[in-house]
Amino acid sequence: MLESGLFLKISDELKPTLSYLTFYFQGEPYLNPSFLDMVKLASDRKIYTSTSTNAHYLKDDIARKTILSGLHRIIISIDGTSQETYESYRLGGSLEKVIEGTKNLVRWKEELKSETPHIIFQFLVVRQNEHQIEDVYKLAEELGVDEVKLKTAQIYDFENGSDLIPNQEKYSRYKKLTSGKFSIKNPLLNQCWQMWQSCVITWDGKIVPCCFDKDASHTLGNSQSTSFSEVWKGEEYKKFRKSILKSRKEIDICTNCTEGMTVWA
Repeated sequence: MLESGLFLKISDELKPTLSYLTFYFQGEPYLNPSFLDMVKLASDRKIYTSTSTNAHYLKDDIARKTILSGLHRIIISIDGTSQETYESYRLGGSLEKVIEGTKNLVRWKEELKSETPHIIFQFLVVRQNEHQIEDVYKLAEELGVDEVKLKTAQIYDFENGSDLIPNQEKYSRYKKLTSGKFSIKNPLLNQCWQMWQSCVITWDGKIVPCCFDKDASHTLGNSQSTSFSEVWKGEEYKKFRKSILKSRKEIDICTNCTEGMTVWA
């Protein structure tokens, strides 16, 4: 888990130019006991803060602390409106806990008369739940959620198809070819805005190009031992940016990337 000391070091370095902080990557942010303290520090510095959660840990006291932290935006993953459908993707998850956590958050937001966070239900559309799209809008309205966003799913080894790919193609990132194989819908253009505007810093300080580098296989530096500025302007970053401009299709994390595609259905 990201330690408060490392977070403070990074945020102090980036304070002059940092405008947006995304507090999630490949795990559940509420597992970190210092998470909301970090959010409050960032919010107090007028940095826009966002997170994504499975809502299983939004107990009453944590929901209240979330509102008081100044968090601006929270995405709640709800990938089914029945337990059977929900757990077909969220293995071991509880829809009841998601609903309970959402209720706690909405109630405290109203009680504290807070305009934030903007509460989003994110519905990752897969074949098993695409029949419940209308239901998730109804549920969101009943609970007082601010917005519903339908998101297309990233599929690993998509070329041969997957039982997760929706039947309705508009909810899929992939298209079926005449050969029976699948390809990603967007062309792999040799460009990427993220290389010059954002990055991901892992819990242990590794600086990686973007959220598609899920295993930190393209580590460009480490903020524990080096300043962010040195890494951002360093040779490794320059080489990686050049490789993007030369041929994105040769970079493993780029071949299933949605840069240039609308991932929200």
